[in-house]
Amino acid sequence: MKKILAISLLLLASYFGYAQNNNAIHHVLDVQITPETSQISVIDSIFNIDVDEMVFSLNAALTPTSFSKNVKVEQLAGEAEAKDVGMDREDNEGSSSLKLNKWKIKLKKGSDHFVLQYSGKISAPFSEAEENYQRGFAESPGIISETGIYLAGSTYWIPTVDEKLSTYQLSTTLPDGWKTVSQGERTVEKMISGQHFDTWFCDRPQEEIFLIGAKFHEYSHSMNSGIKAMAFLRTPDEGIANKYLEVTEQYMKMYQDMIGPYPYTKFALVENFWETGYGMPSFTLLGEKVIRFPFILHSSYPHELLHNWWGNSVYVDFETGNWCEGITAYEADHLIKEQRGQGEAYRRSTLQKFTNVVDETNDFPVNTFLSRHDAASASIGYGKSLMMWHMLRRQLGDEDFKKTFALFNKNFKFKVASFNDIRRSAEEVSGMDLSSFFTQWLTRTGAPEIGIKEINVIKFNNQYRVFLTLEQKQNSDAFTIDIPVVIATEKGLEHQVVNMSRKSQEFQFMLDEKPLKLVIDPQYDVFRILDPMEVPPAWSKVLASKNTLIVLPSKAEKNQEQLYQEFIKQWQAADKDKFEIVFDDNLKSLPKDRAIWIVGFENEFVSNVNSAIENYISSMHGDSVRFENKMIIKKNHSFIVTVFDEQNVNNSHAFIAIDNKASIPGLIRKLPHYGKYSYLAFEGDEPVNVAKGQWPILNSPLVKVFESSAQNTNMIEKREALATLAPVFSEKRMMKHIEYLASEELKGRGLGTPELDAAADYIAGKFKEYGLQPMNKSYFQKFAHTFADKGEMQMKNVIGIIPGTDEKLKDSPVVLSAHYDHLGLGWPDVRKGNDGKIHYGADDNASGVSIMLELAKSMAKTIRPKRTIIFVAFTAEEAGLIGSRYFVSQIKKYYTGDVIANINLDTDGRLFDGKLIVINSNSAKEWKFVFMGTDYTTGVKTELITQDLDASDQVAFIEKGIPAVQLFTGANEDYHRPSDTYDKIDGPGLVKVATVTKEVVVYLGERDLPFEYTGKAMTTTKPVTKPTSGKRASTGSIPDFSFSGEGVKLGSVMKDSPAEKAGLLKGDVITAFDGKKVSNLREYSELLKQHQPNDVVEMTILREGKEKTVSITLGER
Repeated sequence: MKKILAISLLLLASYFGYAQNNNAIHHVLDVQITPETSQISVIDSIFNIDVDEMVFSLNAALTPTSFSKNVKVEQLAGEAEAKDVGMDREDNEGSSSLKLNKWKIKLKKGSDHFVLQYSGKISAPFSEAEENYQRGFAESPGIISETGIYLAGSTYWIPTVDEKLSTYQLSTTLPDGWKTVSQGERTVEKMISGQHFDTWFCDRPQEEIFLIGAKFHEYSHSMNSGIKAMAFLRTPDEGIANKYLEVTEQYMKMYQDMIGPYPYTKFALVENFWETGYGMPSFTLLGEKVIRFPFILHSSYPHELLHNWWGNSVYVDFETGNWCEGITAYEADHLIKEQRGQGEAYRRSTLQKFTNVVDETNDFPVNTFLSRHDAASASIGYGKSLMMWHMLRRQLGDEDFKKTFALFNKNFKFKVASFNDIRRSAEEVSGMDLSSFFTQWLTRTGAPEIGIKEINVIKFNNQYRVFLTLEQKQNSDAFTIDIPVVIATEKGLEHQVVNMSRKSQEFQFMLDEKPLKLVIDPQYDVFRILDPMEVPPAWSKVLASKNTLIVLPSKAEKNQEQLYQEFIKQWQAADKDKFEIVFDDNLKSLPKDRAIWIVGFENEFVSNVNSAIENYISSMHGDSVRFENKMIIKKNHSFIVTVFDEQNVNNSHAFIAIDNKASIPGLIRKLPHYGKYSYLAFEGDEPVNVAKGQWPILNSPLVKVFESSAQNTNMIEKREALATLAPVFSEKRMMKHIEYLASEELKGRGLGTPELDAAADYIAGKFKEYGLQPMNKSYFQKFAHTFADKGEMQMKNVIGIIPGTDEKLKDSPVVLSAHYDHLGLGWPDVRKGNDGKIHYGADDNASGVSIMLELAKSMAKTIRPKRTIIFVAFTAEEAGLIGSRYFVSQIKKYYTGDVIANINLDTDGRLFDGKLIVINSNSAKEWKFVFMGTDYTTGVKTELITQDLDASDQVAFIEKGIPAVQLFTGANEDYHRPSDTYDKIDGPGLVKVATVTKEVVVYLGERDLPFEYTGKAMTTTKPVTKPTSGKRASTGSIPDFSFSGEGVKLGSVMKDSPAEKAGLLKGDVITAFDGKKVSNLREYSELLKQHQPNDVVEMTILREGKEKTVSITLGER
């Protein structure tokens, strides 16, 4: 009786709270589910009915058992076909096999609610998702099983009234250990009679009601905004949960600042029991594998979060077209790329996809798009729509563009809205009439195709007049478009925008300086068909061809031929493609009217591919493949290489080589997702992508070079992103650390000085403040060391830890390190003329210490890794890795297991626009995969160096067979000089390095398996005690550490140095020194040490592919 009374009071409160909402029906649902039998029983009390008669649909598998006495009930139809509801619609008619019963109810006069009880079994089978035309996802209209529960609008598991939104209170009873997730806020969670009971309450009008259930492990974090970030995982994984919770807060703040308040009280990551990528109001439902892809955090995940504004609170009027996918792609996917400086490349790729896959047979207007079901529909509904929003932004300006969508959100929250509503919002903000803009891009098919018809330059009265005639080459009528024109002069770039509305139109530009180069739409701001020569050949172009010939090698070994045949067989089974297949000995030449797959290195037509890629400094010879500067052995690798048909650039050819039968299923699954690339390489059975890239554009028809010296002039305007993501790390705090450590006060942190002790105290204090624990009751690891000319010195490493939580792994730690000593007044390394001067050591290595401190602050109180993470600031690195070698020799006293890896931060303060260099990446085969992941997740590009370099403290680990790398932003002219000062540090670069480092450290802290050490036994070249006297020779050049070829490439040549006087140039590759071959930087360094200043030696260099010998008089270091 008490339970009935409690439920009645809840119903009453719920009813009175929402009776005034005439736009939404209110459901109070009491649900009982038995997963093992797929049974569901529901009592639905339906309020706020504003009509006397109502028709609703219900899943035919669910049978009503009773209605309240205040209604008359009539079944109108049985076994009717279901149609899609909500944001993700396949089409208007629906393709579901689900059957519905339709019911008509008539309420007694004065009634505005009724109660319905029903039950049944829901277990719809999975089917391949039409929208996932690129393979992988399945879908079900609804399922209850022992594995999990998925009920949605498409399940029709609650009475569904056409064109009506709903609010609700959902209470569910399930077996112990189960949890549910739905929209809105969870208000009750408890155990009742040994069963789990919870209630979700949603007062925001919804298109559909979801009920997701499983034996979830729950994690949560209350964000500063008051919104709760949640994660529901099917297996416990605090590490991955914390990653998602942290990223949720970052993107939530960005979108709230950009659009307006978040429309719900929580956002949850929910792990599904099959592979999906769904975005629901207030949560996203991702499959087990999808969640763990490293790139999802900064791609699909923010996309789904943004859908809570677009599509899941401002609803789509599907009668007038789906506007939300394009704007979500623009403000999520495009924005993330824009924040990383890749906006132009993203837009070019978008235009390239449209150009490659859309033609008059599959084109349709944007305002008829509902959802994607193949490459063409995606290129229109996402791509063309995205570009339309970009053009609107360029027309309105960033601020008015953001105000437009903020106003649109405010006016249509929890309402149905259309493209026209966006247009009216933009017009209200800007004061412009945008009707023709919207009409053109929403209702017209096709796209403009721009070309330069004629261009002339005339000098007149000390000015230059440029006459430019543009044409629209498409067969259809002219589009009205704003076209950017950029002209390079000796004083910089001139930016113009011309409005073109005719098929051929002349424009004039007056310049005070001589024009050197002109480019049309260099940043791909206009939606248009791309000329084939504007883009590199791409795998997507080959995939999109409707007429494809596969050419097999006639001279392949039998087992290799079977491998190729198996690949083609599995591809056809997956894609239902039909190809014509021939052997190379049946062709005299390749046909010119179709796309061609050239299969196998044994193929007679490989020479065609080789000839084409030589233009890109690439080749396929011998036992390896060279992609620009990267060499990959053929064994255990698969390759895709695309090139233009040399006779017809509208056609592309693909070369395909497979070396491993086990890799075929993975290649079939993955290759459709790599369409924008010109070349690809995959390794192993999985297979793992190890190389990808686009060939450079060599002869764009929209570029006119007037002066050859301007050929490589950068025509790109630097732009601010539409919004910025708040960094996890504080640039200001890291710069403050460097300012102190590299200050006059600390006098260069010289070994054996009070100033170095002050630096150690500072670091230990920060470790304690930030929450790191001491390793052995103290933050200091003290020891003594004797120097030949300095005697015994007392030294100390500074150490803090985050204890591991896994009993089997916590004694096999991760070590994050950075040395904190420098040269003081010039010992143990001083360059000529600098003795007695303060060597501030801002980059080397206050930068590395500052990043480590910032990571300590970020991680100490927020993560609970499986492995112990050791933060250590080493002393005496400059004197021969003394601190790190001592640490490695003592580590077994504290941890019985093996160190999994060391990440060493040294000289990390000058990243700017460069790549983050990873030194000694050959110490474990896993490093390349780790940093491929960080490249994607962080947007910070890395360059892996596989040479054996004894650059810093990581060598102390490598000497003991422990995988270790150094993160390094590159050599510079201030190295070991007093000019290495605080003011030259790249603050934003510190944030980037910290971001990459954290990804790596957290990954290692959670990794179950050890790394496989693959480094060579190192011969120590850094002495245990560095020499304190004796002059050392120098060329005055700085090597390019990222160079992986034979020899030593010069990254820069210092002014007035011996190298400059000898005529050496940046980019020269030293291949021999004093008659001895130079294969790598280490050999070169050893040869240089054998000489004295003023020695004259001969160097053999390669310059632009030609060998040259130069004589150089060595200087003093």
